[in-house]
Amino acid sequence: MRKYLHINLPDRVVRTEELHGEAIIRVGRHFIARSLLALGAAKVDPLSPENPLIFSAGPFAGTNFSNANRLSVGCRSPLTGGIKEANSGGTFAYALGQLETAGLTLYGASSDWVVIRITKEGGITFDSAAPYLGKGNNEAAALLFERYGRKISFALCGPVGEYLGLVSGISIADTDGRPSRLAARGGVGAVMGSKKVKAIVVDVDRMPTFHDRKKVMGAIREYGKRLAAEPAIETFKRVGTAMMGDFTNRIGGLPVRNFTAGRLVEASQGPLKLGGDYIRERNVSRGGEPSHACMPGCMIECSNVYVDDKGVELVSPLEYETLGLMGSNCGLEDPDDVARLNGVANDLGVDTIEVGATLGVLMDAGLGAFGDAGFMLEALEDMRRGNARGRLLAQGTARVGAHYGVARVPVIKRQGISAYDPRVIEVTGISMMLTAQGADHTAGNVPAYDCKGKTTAELVAVSLEMQIPTAAADSLGLCIFGRSVTNVSAELIVAALNDAHGTAFDPAFIRTLGREALQMEWEFNKAAGLTEADDELPAFFYSEALAPSGKTARHHSAEVNRRLRELLA
Repeated sequence: MRKYLHINLPDRVVRTEELHGEAIIRVGRHFIARSLLALGAAKVDPLSPENPLIFSAGPFAGTNFSNANRLSVGCRSPLTGGIKEANSGGTFAYALGQLETAGLTLYGASSDWVVIRITKEGGITFDSAAPYLGKGNNEAAALLFERYGRKISFALCGPVGEYLGLVSGISIADTDGRPSRLAARGGVGAVMGSKKVKAIVVDVDRMPTFHDRKKVMGAIREYGKRLAAEPAIETFKRVGTAMMGDFTNRIGGLPVRNFTAGRLVEASQGPLKLGGDYIRERNVSRGGEPSHACMPGCMIECSNVYVDDKGVELVSPLEYETLGLMGSNCGLEDPDDVARLNGVANDLGVDTIEVGATLGVLMDAGLGAFGDAGFMLEALEDMRRGNARGRLLAQGTARVGAHYGVARVPVIKRQGISAYDPRVIEVTGISMMLTAQGADHTAGNVPAYDCKGKTTAELVAVSLEMQIPTAAADSLGLCIFGRSVTNVSAELIVAALNDAHGTAFDPAFIRTLGREALQMEWEFNKAAGLTEADDELPAFFYSEALAPSGKTARHHSAEVNRRLRELLA
């Protein structure tokens, strides 16, 4: 059995629901889509009290099952207007699992700012958030630990979320207590801010009970054994996600100066400083940690703790998407500059993809110079202060681009495009077009697929074949970086689920779960008023050839969606 908490903020009444078997397993993205549809959230104002905010943990949460402690946060996105499942590592889902709690939904809005406290004894209190308001996340986190002790995790609304900035995420404590793991995308932090919930604090206790604990522990060991044998996992551990920068730069698909080029550094000029090999070498030489687990039990350890030339921590983690969007996309070439900006962004609790895309648009408009880290820092400080300029920038790429009349605005469904140029990395581009989540590469990332000579229909099929298991992983609290094992181990995963919760699924359940989640998300967006036109890439991707490949985008939303419907028929 697991508990699910329905928290009504106006009167602070909490209804506890008991979940059993299948209900504990169909969680994450699947649960969010199903719940939001049932609640009619597609028709509500995303920043109104009527927009529910869901926190969902996976069926193995609270254990040391490698990469099985991911958290899903969901609502109607105030950034895109569609559905949003923002996914995060950290310790919050782990803490929920240890309290045998599958998740919680926040309904309505509090009259005063609160901290919701959930204890191992089963108590739920609503404490004043006054001591934490207006403070950066680092200070707020320190105060939360001081007030509630170290054996906690938290989900935190940052200062930008307080004033409903759409670039704001929800910050989760990492394994060392940093507020640095973000459910970042889609403006979920603004929804938390609209509810006047500053933080949710959850005790860490002990491993939850299972239907057959011995068999579950055996599955955990076997899964870890398979991970340890995978060369891809060893590469993740050695150089982290920044390794993707080396690849995208080489093939000419890296976002450079607001997507006007695809390569920052030519091979003859030496290594890409924003790439995995260079960053690892520099960080190790300074005494930093090249490998770091973002959540308890994770064997992949693709994160890091990046330090300056004196060995002082600048940020944890420094990862590819930030290096791409706040780095090369804004004309920066030194990882130290990106790390300092990343540290500020984490303190503000904002999405570095959205912020990097926004600042790249500003630079393209001539309001700042590419490569000017000082300009970027000033913009972030305006967001911190919440002055008129800061509040405008906090509305995100699409709205800032429209405000300044910029022609080149890299968004899909009003969400900033991830660090994969769709003119070159075509399958990922199609995934970003098709997903209901906005321009989200994690919905179906296939960056190395050879698209030469392939038709739109063929590439849509490849995209869908990655979207389905990805949606399933997001619906089970699993990190998608374990996909080289997870995607070929359905029998192991399903057997572990059955042993954990007394169900009788067969291996086909994984694919069914993912497919159902996708279908419900598309249904939600249709009800919310989004159309095929919202899936189209911005016009400049079709009209501007990308150096050095000379490629333009060749897939349009009408054809992409038609081919998808044929595959789903």
